[in-house]
Amino acid sequence: MEIEIATIGGYEEVGRQMTAVRAGDDVVVFDMGLNLSKVLIHEDVETERMHSLDLIDMGAIPDDRVMSELEGDVQAIVPTHGHLDHIGAISKLAHRYNAPVVATPFTIELTKRQIQGEEKFGFQNDLIKMEAGEQMRIGEGLDLEFVNVTHSIIDAINPVLHTPEGSIVYGLDKRMDHTPVIGDPIDMERFREIGREGEGVLCYIEDCTNAAKQGRTPSESVARRQLRDVIHSIEDYDGGVVATTFSSHIARVKSLVEFADDIGRKPVLLGRSMEKYSGTAEQLDFVEFPEDLGMYGHRKSVDRTFKRIMNEGKENFLPIVTGHQGEPRAMLTRIGRGETPYDLTEGDKVLFSARVIPEPTNEGQRYQSEQLLRMQGARIYTDIHVSGHLRQEGHYQMLDALQPQHLIPAHQEMRGYSPYVDLAENNGYAAGRDLHVTRNGNTIQLVE
Repeated sequence: MEIEIATIGGYEEVGRQMTAVRAGDDVVVFDMGLNLSKVLIHEDVETERMHSLDLIDMGAIPDDRVMSELEGDVQAIVPTHGHLDHIGAISKLAHRYNAPVVATPFTIELTKRQIQGEEKFGFQNDLIKMEAGEQMRIGEGLDLEFVNVTHSIIDAINPVLHTPEGSIVYGLDKRMDHTPVIGDPIDMERFREIGREGEGVLCYIEDCTNAAKQGRTPSESVARRQLRDVIHSIEDYDGGVVATTFSSHIARVKSLVEFADDIGRKPVLLGRSMEKYSGTAEQLDFVEFPEDLGMYGHRKSVDRTFKRIMNEGKENFLPIVTGHQGEPRAMLTRIGRGETPYDLTEGDKVLFSARVIPEPTNEGQRYQSEQLLRMQGARIYTDIHVSGHLRQEGHYQMLDALQPQHLIPAHQEMRGYSPYVDLAENNGYAAGRDLHVTRNGNTIQLVE
C-alpha cells in the first residue's frame, strides 16, 4: 500500500496546523488550524466574514490546494484538540471535503461554536465524537485510534492511523504529565504497545516546540502549587487583584477559582473566550465550578460586572480575564487602556498565569499591555506557568516508546527545527534518510 504524507500547514510556523496522510486510496486529514498572529496583525479583521482564499493569502489558514495532488478521497478530518491553531480553519476548509470531522467531545463542542459563527460557507460535514482509547474503521483496511495525551487543554489526543505498512502517529501537541489536575495521565503504556504491534510505527510526526529545552516539562500540578503560593502570598492585600491565563486552560482556571475562594475573594470569569471554554467544559462535566460562579462574555455584561466590583470593593473579588498575550480587544488590555469601569490603583496585582507565545506579534502586544498596566501602578507577576509541550527528555521517551521508522518534525519555523534534528540524530536518525525536515505544501512518499 502506498503511503504519502502532505505537510500542508504548521511546518514553517507555530500555527495553522494541517497534515494529510494518504494510505492507498484513502486520505485522513489531521488538524485545520488558524495562525492567530496573521489575523491579529490586521486591525478589525473578522475571519468569519472572510473568504478562505483571502485568509490563505494572508497566511492565516493552511493553503490546502496541495490536496489536489493526492490521489485519494478524504475519509475523515481529525483535529487533535480544541486550540484555534488546530481547529480554527475547519469552518473555512472542511466543506471542500465529503468527510466527517472526528474528534473528542470537548473538541467537537468547540468546533461547533466555530461553525456557528461562520458567515461565508455552509457547513454540512458530520461531526462524530470519539473518546480517547477508542478506534474507528476508516476506508479500506485502515483504523483510526485516539490515544490520551495531556496538554494545556482538556480532552486532547494523539491520533494514530493504523495501516498494513505500519502506524502513523500524529504527535501534536502534548506534554508528559503523570499527575494532571483534570483528566487522565498521558497513556504511555498504549504508545509502547503501538511501537511493538504489527509492523510497528512507520512514521511519527512530532511537535518540537520545546526541543531546545533540557529536562522534562513539569506537570500541571507543579503550576497549581506555584499559583497557590502566589495567591496565598497576597492574601492580606486589601486592593485589587486581577488574574489572566489561557481561556482554554481549564485546569488553570479551575485552580484560580479555587484559590480565590481560599483567600476570601469571589472569582468571576470575564471575556468571550473565557465564557466559551469554561462554560463548555462545565456543560460537558469535565469540571465542576461553584454554582454562583459568574461567567460573562458580552462586553456590556462584563462592564456591568466591573461596576459591581468597584461598588462592592475590589478587595472582595478576583476577576479572571482574557488578555494574557496582550490581545488588543481582550479584557486585560482594555483595563490597561482605562476602557473599563475597573480602575487599577498603585499596588494592585496583576497575575499572568501564562507564558508569552514566542512570536513577534504576541511579544509586542504583551510588552505594550504590561507597560500600560505598570503606568497605572500595577505590580505584575509573570510566568506562573508550565508549558503544554514536551522538552528533550519527553522527546527521548516518545522515540524510545514508538521506535518509529521515519520522523517528521512539525509545529516550528524552519530555524527552530535544529534542536530536534540534533536530538533525533543522537537517536540514530539521519536528515534526508529517515528524518524529514519539510515545508508547507510538500509531500513525502514513505511507501511506494
